Amino acid sequence: MSRVGKHVVAIPQGIEVALNGNAINTKKGSLESSYEVPSCIKVEHLAEGLLFTPNNSTAKTRSIWGTSQRNVGNMIRGLATGFKVDLELIGVGYKASVNGKKLIMQLGYSHDIEYEIPDGITISCTKPTTITVGGHSKKQVGDVAALLRGYRKPEPYKGKGVVRAGEFVYRKEGKKK
Repeated sequence: MSRVGKHVVAIPQGIEVALNGNAINTKKGSLESSYEVPSCIKVEHLAEGLLFTPNNSTAKTRSIWGTSQRNVGNMIRGLATGFKVDLELIGVGYKASVNGKKLIMQLGYSHDIEYEIPDGITISCTKPTTITVGGHSKKQVGDVAALLRGYRKPEPYKGKGVVRAGEFVYRKEGKKK
């Protein structure tokens, strides 16, 4: 029995939700999102929100029940408040700046890394050593943050690299004499 799937997904004020069979379309202003719920899950539009119930009790249905509920909940939450990930640049000379639709990062390589900011994502640099990635899609925000982190992963000896804010970097002891 899913502990997540049985909860109702609340719909905040200002967000329109339309059910077309198992397709859920959400809209707030000019932002739109859609999600296709698997056919083994039934979706009901109640006064307090969306309720997900499984059609049968197979293992596959039970495993996708909570996932579907959480994905739709994240889609609605993204339209209501949005998601953001903070990244920190740790290292001497590591810095970043936004120039138009490009993020320019200096990460110790012989060249600057220029990243074209995709549609639906906002990137800002409040300080030269911090990057804030925001957007209404949790998956897209996470993918962009992971890609930026991949340009210079944190190394265990000095801790230099691109890390998520609050991330623990395992540190190793250096070479002994």
